[in-house]
Amino acid sequence: MAGLLLTELKQGRPFRSRTDEAYLNVVRTADLLKRSTAEALRPHDLTPAQYNVLRILRGALHEPAEKDHARTCGDICDRLVTYEPDVTRLLDKLVRQGLVERERDRADRRVVRSRITPKGLDLLSGLDDRMDSVSRSRLQRLGEARLLQLIELLEEIRA
Repeated sequence: MAGLLLTELKQGRPFRSRTDEAYLNVVRTADLLKRSTAEALRPHDLTPAQYNVLRILRGALHEPAEKDHARTCGDICDRLVTYEPDVTRLLDKLVRQGLVERERDRADRRVVRSRITPKGLDLLSGLDDRMDSVSRSRLQRLGEARLLQLIELLEEIRA
């Protein structure tokens, strides 16, 4: 199956190296997965990054301390799957949509925390099955053993 990317890119000459071929395969695959996600979120006026922020804020609700149920911008940045240069702008839009609310920290008024709203929780619960389906449609064909191998390889690249 190796070599398919040459056909996809309509390239006549081989890649300069296996490293180039592997790199371009990772980039092309990531783009395909991101586009599939974006397409599923488009009817809900969400980007993949905004969806990621909502999931982070939903996850915060499982923290034992009530004060940790909201996250600062920095906390959110540290947890994002992909780098986003302007999390404040992402949060602004989610606030305008009524999916997130902001609150000032009582101990330090300079600190602003964001919390998911009931409307945001409802939206996410309605999207859960659809988003699981998006990732499953591409990845489940690998089977458990190969998925684990893929995870290990990708983690090794990032280590």
